[in-house]
Amino acid sequence: MKTVKLATTWTSFLYNTSRQTITTKCAAAMSLFESLQSRLDNPGIPWKGIIAGISVAQFAFETYLTYRQYRVLKSKKLPAALENEIDNETFVKSTAYSRAKAKFSVFSDAFNLVQKLAAIKFDVMPRMWNFGVRLSQLILPTRWAAVSSVAQSLWFLSVISNFSTVIDLPLSYYQHFVLEEKFGFNKLTRHLWIVDALKGLALGHAIGGPILYGFLKIFEKFETNFLWYICGFIFLVQILVITLVPVFIMPLFNKFTPLEDSPLKKSIHDLAFKLGFPLDKIFVVDGSRRSSHSNAYFTGLPFTSKRIVLYDTLVNESSVEEITAVLAHEIGHWQKNHIVNMVVLSQVHTFALFSLFSAVYRNLSLYNSFGFFLGVPTGDLLTSSTQVFTPDFPIMIGLQLFNDLLAPMECVMQFLLSLISRMHEYQADAFAKGLGYTQYLAQALINLQIKNLSTMNVDPLYSAYHYSHPTLAERLTTLGFVSRKKAE
Repeated sequence: MKTVKLATTWTSFLYNTSRQTITTKCAAAMSLFESLQSRLDNPGIPWKGIIAGISVAQFAFETYLTYRQYRVLKSKKLPAALENEIDNETFVKSTAYSRAKAKFSVFSDAFNLVQKLAAIKFDVMPRMWNFGVRLSQLILPTRWAAVSSVAQSLWFLSVISNFSTVIDLPLSYYQHFVLEEKFGFNKLTRHLWIVDALKGLALGHAIGGPILYGFLKIFEKFETNFLWYICGFIFLVQILVITLVPVFIMPLFNKFTPLEDSPLKKSIHDLAFKLGFPLDKIFVVDGSRRSSHSNAYFTGLPFTSKRIVLYDTLVNESSVEEITAVLAHEIGHWQKNHIVNMVVLSQVHTFALFSLFSAVYRNLSLYNSFGFFLGVPTGDLLTSSTQVFTPDFPIMIGLQLFNDLLAPMECVMQFLLSLISRMHEYQADAFAKGLGYTQYLAQALINLQIKNLSTMNVDPLYSAYHYSHPTLAERLTTLGFVSRKKAE
């Protein structure tokens, strides 16, 4: 009895000590954030110049990476692992396609940078905010007009999203009807392209609006202790997206047809049964309606039944064994808990971001620099288009500015996330290899590389930043694939 009592006392002591330690650390962290917040809330800090400088620096860094990749694309020699698998005509066409995409990405990034710098220079955000408020007053009855910060934020985001969609139309048009068309990938009609854009806008307002409303109401309700509520809300939204989007949203853009009884369906079901994979349904999606690119994936929460989706281009141009090998790789992600790992990592990332955000979201000097003030306007300020007065902190503006300030850290995070993603791909490949699918998986990857004209030669730094998958040469080498042509 004395031993039990001693153990109970010791356990209670450890619990109380741990709780006190955690409480102390949390208090210290909050004190640090409050100190940081007070230091950063300084009218002398040139916030506009800092954000403009960060934006230019990010553009310069990413353009440098693209330049490195463009130089690698001048190579006339295939990687050794691909020499016996890729013919010269495909290699030349793939290189031309990759170089065209690199040029387009630099132009697109430059266009976006000019937009951002112009928005900073000419106070576009307060102008758009005021325009949204006036629009609500014109459209809605007086009692429903946007008065609160939450309502005004929603109108601002609606105006911004519509404006951005229109501004980006020329780039989208060029990408589909010039670049992709030139290399034989585009299957979109102009009518379908317009319909897709309109559907995207409508869904963005219908679904994004309520989500953003809930998001902003949390900040309104819990001004200083919002962190756990926001993380929980974002987690719930992620779960709903994973669950509902494949079932209700994707069918609005593509037709999903159940895979007919066939050797392919039997092969997939046999593989799923053998591995204990909770397969529900197998669908073929009409991906060829928009593009000739190929793909395969499954949807569903980690611990629920899954829906496998195969592009019709993949089904029509690959053997049963090759498609089964690709799905063995995809099931490897499930078997290795990669989805759970990424969800957990996403939550940790979200928690870290909003912990940092708590140090700046009430920064008056930051808001004031971009034309946003707390209070009620008087005199000439009533008609000012470049100044906004709100009763509460405009959280959406704070988030947008915070995102701009955090760009350097997010660049580092992109390297880390790409590294983890590539590690997961190697593990999924090893899983399929362990099932005896080495040759079929390798051949499927080679066929996809040829069909999609994927890049053959890749700069390592560019790949580390942009690629979520290892290159084909790296995957074949790791698989231990031996070319039949080379063996002969």
